[in-house]
Amino acid sequence: MSEFIFALLDNRFLQIALLAGLLASIGCGVMGTFVVVKRIAFMAGGIAHSVLGGMGAALYYHFDPLLGALFAAIVAALFIGTVRLQWKAQEDTLIGALWAIGMAIGILFIAKTPGYTTDLMSFLFGNILFVSPRELWLMASLDVVLVVTVAVFYRQFLAITFDEEFARLRGVPVAFFYLLLLCLVAITVVLLIQIVGLILVIALLTLPAAIAGHYMRELASMMIAATLLGSVFTTLGLGVSYQADLPAGPIMILCAGCVYIISAMLRHLLIGYRARRYAIRALRD
Repeated sequence: MSEFIFALLDNRFLQIALLAGLLASIGCGVMGTFVVVKRIAFMAGGIAHSVLGGMGAALYYHFDPLLGALFAAIVAALFIGTVRLQWKAQEDTLIGALWAIGMAIGILFIAKTPGYTTDLMSFLFGNILFVSPRELWLMASLDVVLVVTVAVFYRQFLAITFDEEFARLRGVPVAFFYLLLLCLVAITVVLLIQIVGLILVIALLTLPAAIAGHYMRELASMMIAATLLGSVFTTLGLGVSYQADLPAGPIMILCAGCVYIISAMLRHLLIGYRARRYAIRALRD
């Protein structure tokens, strides 16, 4: 890792990539916590994969693919949220259909786009080294939107995350805040596209928060821990990929996945140990 640290001091591309990873970790930690606790990873997956249609259309019509991704993600979030609220019995099927339709539309636009489409492929599979300074500012702006919105409506989001019926009885407009929450998840997906791509985005969105959930019980604490873990995984993945000359996105996910598995095993052992101690103490009493 020493070679990576010295290269980081001189290489502007690596500096921008590191900042992009840290910025993505903020959205990943804050919104990933809601995704894990509310168990809406499948919905987030539907949003993520439908984004390819927006990026393909934007590239075909000579717009910024990230803006196309943002538009498609928010439209998909509103559609998926409405499906969940209105047609809950058909929720899985409709989300799966949107998932497939979004990917299909994106592939068709890719096929019809003249010229070389490497940039769009980097969105699909991720390339943190392709992040530009302008995109870095866009990521920072999206992070500000996420953090400020969650801070302002924290209690409302907390209520709908743990008990929608109780929130409704307390006068909270559940439908509005649920759709807003999904829109924020959509923004986070766009944040992570450049880092790990659409294929791996759900893993980085959920794994740090899931690890934090093994040890934290308060939502705010989970967000902070997940953000720190996301920063560690993105930085470590970038360093290892630089040393080994491998793609950074998959290395980040491997780091997060391995830590999650180890954490889950340790938690299982710890729960078992505590249960045995409690049983022994009960028998003695």
